[in-house]
Parts: sequence; C-alpha cells; structure tokens
Amino acid sequence: MPDREAPEPDPDQPDRRTGPGRRAVLAGGVGVVGAALTGTWWWRSGRRQFGPDEPKPAGTVGPHDTVVERTDQRRHWSGRTTSVTLTAQQGTLDLAGRQARTWLYDGGPMAAAVRVRAGDRLHARLVNRLEAATTVHWHGLRIRNDMDGVPDVTMPAVRPGDTFDYRFVVPDPGTYWLHSHVGVQRDRGLYAPLIVTDPHEPGDYDHDETIVLDDWTDGVGPTPDAILGELRAGHTGGTVRPVMAPSSPWGPMTSELTYPLHLANARPPEDPAVIRARPGQRLRLRLINASAATPYRVAFSGHRMTVTHADGWPVRPTTVDTLLIGMAERYDVLVTVGDGAFGLVAAAEGGKGVARAVVRTGAGTTPPPTARPAELRRRLLCYPDLRPVAGTALPKRPVDRTVRLLLSQGTSHPVTWLIDDHAWPHRKPVPVRQGERVRIDLVNASAMAHPIHLHGHTFALADTGVRKDTVVVLPGKTTSILVQADNPGRWLLHCHNAYHMALGMTTELDYLT
Repeated sequence: MPDREAPEPDPDQPDRRTGPGRRAVLAGGVGVVGAALTGTWWWRSGRRQFGPDEPKPAGTVGPHDTVVERTDQRRHWSGRTTSVTLTAQQGTLDLAGRQARTWLYDGGPMAAAVRVRAGDRLHARLVNRLEAATTVHWHGLRIRNDMDGVPDVTMPAVRPGDTFDYRFVVPDPGTYWLHSHVGVQRDRGLYAPLIVTDPHEPGDYDHDETIVLDDWTDGVGPTPDAILGELRAGHTGGTVRPVMAPSSPWGPMTSELTYPLHLANARPPEDPAVIRARPGQRLRLRLINASAATPYRVAFSGHRMTVTHADGWPVRPTTVDTLLIGMAERYDVLVTVGDGAFGLVAAAEGGKGVARAVVRTGAGTTPPPTARPAELRRRLLCYPDLRPVAGTALPKRPVDRTVRLLLSQGTSHPVTWLIDDHAWPHRKPVPVRQGERVRIDLVNASAMAHPIHLHGHTFALADTGVRKDTVVVLPGKTTSILVQADNPGRWLLHCHNAYHMALGMTTELDYLT
C-alpha cells in the first residue's frame, strides 16, 4: 500500500490527526528503490540532505523531562509525513500448522513492516493492547533522544491501554528495524522491518526483498520470561543448553540457547516464504537478524552474493559465498538469479536449526527444509572485507576521549553479564561532550561473542572506517569504534543478545552539559 503523504508547515508542530494512518507494507516490490551497486548516490550527490557528521542543537531528556531543543531541528524535512499505527497485542502465528500464541504488532512482523523515505517525517502511533507496558525502539536510526523508546531512560514505558505518538524526521536511507525495548519482549513477535528508501537512488535491480531471521520459542516452547528465569538461576536443560561450535569464528560457544524453531519472514523452514523472479533478474536482498540469541550463517544455494550495505550504510561491493550475521546486524546483498528453485538458507551458527526462504524463477524441485548449500562452507565475509564508500567515512581528526569497556560474565549467582564488572543499572554512564570524537575500546573477556549496539549514533570501525551501529566483539578480542558525539541525550550501549542485556550487559553514553 502507498505511503500516506500530507504537506505540513513544520515537523516540530504537534500532529493534530487522531485517526490511524495507513501502513506502508513491505512486501518485496519490483524496482522500487535505488541500486545497491550505485548506493553511494545519496552520499555523493548535491542533493545530500544530512551528512553523517552534521551538528545538531543541544538538548537532552530524561523520562520526566521537558524537551529543550529537538535534535532533528536542523535537518531538511521533505514536507511529507508517513503515518502508521503499531498495535501491540496478543495474536497467533501459524507456524506450519503449529499455532503459536504470542505478542505481535498487528498481524505479525512482516504485516507490521514500515517503509518510509529518507527526509520524511514519520508519525508512528503505538497502541498498547497488551497486559504489560511496552515501547518501540527504532534500531539504527539517528533520531532525537526522546523518541528512542528506552523505558526509564528516554521515555516512560507505555502502559496497558495507552497510546504514544512517535514523531521524528527520518535521517538516513537504509535497512533498519523496530522492536520493543522492554525486558525480553523482543523474543516474542514485537519487531518489524523498517526500510528507509532513498528518493534519489537511480535503481539498477529488479526486485527489492527483505528477509527477517529469528529464533523462535514463544507458543511452541518455554516463554522468553521463563528462559530468562532459568538463565538467571544458572539452570540448564531444554532450551537452556549451550550451542557448541569449536571451529566457529564466534568462539566455542555461540549461544546458551537451543531454539525449537528458526524463522525467515515469520515462517518455518517447512513452509517457507517464496520469492518469485525471472532467470537473470537481479535481486536486492535486505537481511535482518531479529533473533534474540542466535547468529546465522547465510548462503544462497548455487549463487554468490555481493555485499553492498552493512547496517544500512553503503560499502564497497564485495562478493562472498556466505556471511555471518549477528543479532541486530543487517546486510544488503545483490544476487543475479539462475533458472530453477533455490534455497536462501540461514543456519544457526554451531547449531542444527535453519531458517530459509525459497527463490523460484522457473521449473525445478524445491530444496528440502533441511538442505544446507555448499556455499555455507566457502568464502565467508569478515569485517576487514568491508570498506566505506567515498562520502560515508568519518572525517579524519584527533580523538578527544578514549574509553575502555570490559565485557565479562559475573562469577556469582544470580547470573549476570557485566560491563566494567557492573550490571546495569549499577554502573556510572560513559561521559561525552557535544562535538567530541570518542574512541571506545570494547574488550571481551568472556567466552562468548557479543553484538554491541549503540543507540542514536553510527560509529566507524577503527580498523577500516566502515560505518555501523552494531558490531560483534569476539571472545578474547578487542574491537575499537570511533563515535562522533553529535546527538545529545542519554543513549544506551549494550549487548544485543536479549538475555545478556536483560542480565546486565548495558551501559549509557551521557552527554555532559
């Protein structure tokens, strides 16, 4: 369905509309967004509207503060508004005949997908029909602080029966997603893709498809809250048992959890989503790992993939056979498809489970649900393969502040995951000042990899300069990131393993006044 557009005089004025808007459902349209191989257009053209380092006015809010100045105030608003409604409520997913009772936005993750153009104002009304408080976090978007959706940090949680209107100008094109930021609600179905299109990309592919990967237990296994209780108590058995992979780049233990199902676009491998195309057509595949605790190794049977974007930002195209995608990471890839039926397979790293979709271009036998293409064992994408395209790297300048953060597991009960030997919220925030260039050294002293996500900013990997908002820090390794402090407020920095975050692996960047 098309976006709803309405010219308005000022994006900072209240939106007086009370009725819900129509949703821009993401269903894999044909030729609707610009080309990934020429995805530098937004960054290079004279139409570039918001540079990655554009300063914004000061302003910081807490859960009960008044907004002083809005951080999107200097951004160029297109004059258009896209309005959507996200209704958080109980619902049922049909998982190949298994009826999973869970929590969803509207009809489920793909039905709730949001598509908006960069530069437009997004008005998203959250309606809470759950029996628990909830929020929406706009993962990867550099928006104003009071719209970030973190309970008791940027806003109060939305109580049962209440509504909340998120309003902000969407700054950067790319592949993002939205999800609840309360407890382990994200390990139910409270998430959806968020695709920000570039109105200036010329376009040189035929299909734009989104594939959302997820590990699933709610309604077919223990609830996420029950799992959290088992982890906190240090109990093992059932879902709570380690996934061992001695040869994995992620380390010998890739997860503490063995999930009953793995889904692609909210469908199990026995009943996969089918993408239809013609032989020789070019597909842009937007891969999103929405899982709570599972990294996936992704391959496309009989094809190689050209990686063009990481976490929404364009990179120099690099062709690989397979890639590892950590929790909350996103990759865009281009594939020119052959004739037949091919499996797009996401294998749980170190585990036996797979999620999959099928691309069908003609006659041919559909690959079986358990098929693992040979490409999974071939050339693997690594971070050093990723390089920023011209116009996306942070400008070179001296570092003003260096911060070292130690990632570790607690040694006593109840089980905790720590930053600098403290579990959230019992840790002092990381102080920064507006305009500083901050280097953060993430030191992993634990036996597991941690996908670390920073809210409200992108950062550059210090080794390569590539821009991301989530980075996997491997066991026993140190990963350094560079942050331009240009978006004042209180911003979480945390592990995106939902259970590690819930058990304490969280801190906060706090702008000094």
